[in-house]
Amino acid sequence: MASLLLSLPLPSARSVSRPAALRPCLPLRFSERRRLSTALRVRCLAEPGRAAPPPAAPPVPRWHAALAAAAGMYPAYVTAGAAVAVARPEAFRWFVDMAPGSYTVTLGFIMLAMGLTLQLRDFSALLRDRPFAILFGCAAQYTIMPAFGAIISRALGLPPSLSAGLILLGCCPGGTASNVVTLVAKGDVPLSVVMTVCSTLGAVFLTPLLTKILAGAYIPVDAVKLSLSTLQVVVAPILLGSSIQTAFPSVVQFVTPFAPLMAVLASSLLACSVFSENFVRLRSTIADASSVNGDFFSGDIGAVMLSVFLLHFAGFFVGYAVAAIGGLKEKQRRAISIEVGMQNSSLGVVLATAHFSSPLVALPPALSAVIMNIMGSSLGLVWQYITPSCSEDETTDMHNA
Repeated sequence: MASLLLSLPLPSARSVSRPAALRPCLPLRFSERRRLSTALRVRCLAEPGRAAPPPAAPPVPRWHAALAAAAGMYPAYVTAGAAVAVARPEAFRWFVDMAPGSYTVTLGFIMLAMGLTLQLRDFSALLRDRPFAILFGCAAQYTIMPAFGAIISRALGLPPSLSAGLILLGCCPGGTASNVVTLVAKGDVPLSVVMTVCSTLGAVFLTPLLTKILAGAYIPVDAVKLSLSTLQVVVAPILLGSSIQTAFPSVVQFVTPFAPLMAVLASSLLACSVFSENFVRLRSTIADASSVNGDFFSGDIGAVMLSVFLLHFAGFFVGYAVAAIGGLKEKQRRAISIEVGMQNSSLGVVLATAHFSSPLVALPPALSAVIMNIMGSSLGLVWQYITPSCSEDETTDMHNA
């Protein structure tokens, strides 16, 4: 017995001060050692002053990444659709023949897809905590684009009809495609949607007023019809999508990865259909003008394309610059830049054909339907791969403001 006691290891003074569970004296079975190590890890994490490691983010499924990559190919879809509209305008006849109902339903579907990715509290927090960003964006919308429309048309020496069309395009509100591009660009989607609603409602008064001041022609706008259209294609689908997200979260969780791609495809179909609808008329107009002025195609049509490009470039660049000067966050800068640079060219075509005698007035808005979407979607694709460095701070500021 004495020899057995002598063979056991004696605890030293240092080991006596430690808990017995941390230094076992007798050999333990594997299961006991496993339970002991787990208990030690739990006890170690529970010690005060030591923070637990953050949980690892779940890996993104490959099909989610594939859908996001497909949604980022918006420029390719618009470019291919525009090429088809030029080569075979009748390819979109099935969609154009159902207008304006097909346009309204498509715009509503795009807004519904956006609403599925948002929550009502995002909008309430936006209206409550960031009214400055909304007012700032709407003010930029109706100052930058109309001013540059007048400046560019005068600088390039466009004829009166084409100048009026470019100014009319600049005075139009933000287009619904800007919400899709903002989503692709990782911008502030709630801000973009609210700006679209506010600028469209403001178009009832501001579009005819600014066009009269800058272009010297008054464009009557049906205020009731425009307001009802805004409610149908913007406000109601967004609220419906947000309500569906609250009522059926599991279903929306499965559908949400498909929403950006569906919205991008619908927006591409709408833009190319508007372009194809006016291409035949514009081609005949260009042919008539070319018979009168032989260098029209090589001169004026090139100037119109350049003017439309410069107008949207100014909207993107200056919109981002003034938002940065105003001290807004990166996601808000992207939303304002895209919202200012992308106009409702469909509304411009409708107003031009309905209220101007010269069909050339519709040429800048019709060309904008393709040029603007290619430029905006390309910018959104670039920003998609540049994650905003202060995205977490923006969320914190929104909830703490």
